[in-house]
Amino acid sequence: MGTTKASWWVPGDWNALFGLGTNVLVNLLVLTGLLKFVIQLPDEVIFGRILPAVGLMIFLGNMFYAYLAQKLASKSGRSDVAALPSGPSVPHMFFVVLAIMLPIKIQTGDPMLAWQAGLAWVFIEGIVLFIGAFVAPHVRRLTPRAALLGTLAGISITFISMKPAMEIFQSPVIGLVSLAIILAGWFGGVRYPGKVPAGLIAIGVGTALAWLSTWFDLGIGLMSMDSVSQSIAAVGVALPSFSLGLVFDGLNQYWAFILVTAIPFGVYDFIEAMDNVESAAVAGDEYSEKQVIGAEGIISLVGTLFGSPFANAVYIGHPGWKEMGGRIGYSAVTGVFVLVVTWLGVVGLMLAVIPQVAIIPILLYIGMLIGAQAFQSTPSKHAPAVIFALIPNLAAWGKVLIDGALGAAGTNAAAVGLDKLANQGVLYRGLEVLGSGAILVGLIFGAMAVFIIDRNYKPAAAFALSAAVLTYFGFIHGPAVGIGSGLGISPTITIAYLAVAAILFWCDGLEKTEAPAD
Repeated sequence: MGTTKASWWVPGDWNALFGLGTNVLVNLLVLTGLLKFVIQLPDEVIFGRILPAVGLMIFLGNMFYAYLAQKLASKSGRSDVAALPSGPSVPHMFFVVLAIMLPIKIQTGDPMLAWQAGLAWVFIEGIVLFIGAFVAPHVRRLTPRAALLGTLAGISITFISMKPAMEIFQSPVIGLVSLAIILAGWFGGVRYPGKVPAGLIAIGVGTALAWLSTWFDLGIGLMSMDSVSQSIAAVGVALPSFSLGLVFDGLNQYWAFILVTAIPFGVYDFIEAMDNVESAAVAGDEYSEKQVIGAEGIISLVGTLFGSPFANAVYIGHPGWKEMGGRIGYSAVTGVFVLVVTWLGVVGLMLAVIPQVAIIPILLYIGMLIGAQAFQSTPSKHAPAVIFALIPNLAAWGKVLIDGALGAAGTNAAAVGLDKLANQGVLYRGLEVLGSGAILVGLIFGAMAVFIIDRNYKPAAAFALSAAVLTYFGFIHGPAVGIGSGLGISPTITIAYLAVAAILFWCDGLEKTEAPAD
């Protein structure tokens, strides 16, 4: 097929722009809050060094994925190609702050050392991600679609959808009204007057309700003019600066502490990115895993070398932005938008003017769409495999909630006692083990289930063996990567997976009923 020139902008890009742009904005606001209130970094470092580097990273990511979309559209002659969305990795945002930077901040009392450790962590993770780009095509070819999309659905239901849903019901007048506007526009096909994008109307209405409730003291006020005034005073131009020395300072001091988590997170990252490439393929846009994941690693490294302790990620949600009309321009303009708000220092001002509850219904919409795709785009007989792939992420999410609640009370699960928690129906140890490495575990669970359903036992056994190997080295079901003693980091689980593999090999030689029809 001959090449044709693809359009960089279509009317549907407005909807996707407000969707992805506000999604990334929410994450920028969250990471700013984590750095400011948890790590207690000074404003000049957050707004003068880190956010400009994050903005550069997100700009490069979205521009590159827009370029890949334009290339695919021109090559295929199609006008419906949508770019992959990109932004700061949400799981890593919380992990690098709470599990890497915060312990060092507590131990040393120095937030600058914590920042250096965060830079070093992402540097190692970016290298692992880049290497993973070369094996991802093979993993994707061998793994059933239900496994890839099922573990992605687990993330969408838990870490993407649940927090927005809870926040909506903390401020229901604003949240539910904004959600209704979005659902009617993006699921229900409603065209609002003047063809104004549903995302813009939802944010505008939610913001107006928040300010009106504050001015008239209706009991749901979320806004403050003092915060707006302080944010305006903080606006100013800040450009990224090279921070290689800080990266190596962090590596020199904390390399052992960093390696045990950066390596497995790099593995999880390339699996998640591979899932998102598969999700885009289901929606009709086939991208190269090597190009997409390799770029994710390189762009994360670039951001880190300029001061960003956060990784870049291909976002979940490509089918959602494509369904609402997004094509190529929405990604590129999102990158430009983020560059402007981070380099001009207006992130704090936007945080003061726009209530988060008016934005987060967009995340809930994306979570709904991705969760549904796992069932809609796989054979119906594989539905149990999708459910099986969801479970590890549910466990990981449950542990996060428990740890957060106990941490707020000044304690932890070990101090409370695992037996006491178990007596109340909280099987903390089970959540901890099942949820460790949830993305990989979900992929393995889903693949095993698909092959068993299809009466194809040898590949199912092979995935069980891979689970035993990953468990042995602590990539899944373990607190850290290593070898340990005997049968590795988690010996009993390693033995259990070996037994499962043996049983499945044995089943391959037994008489079987026919596989169910699709």
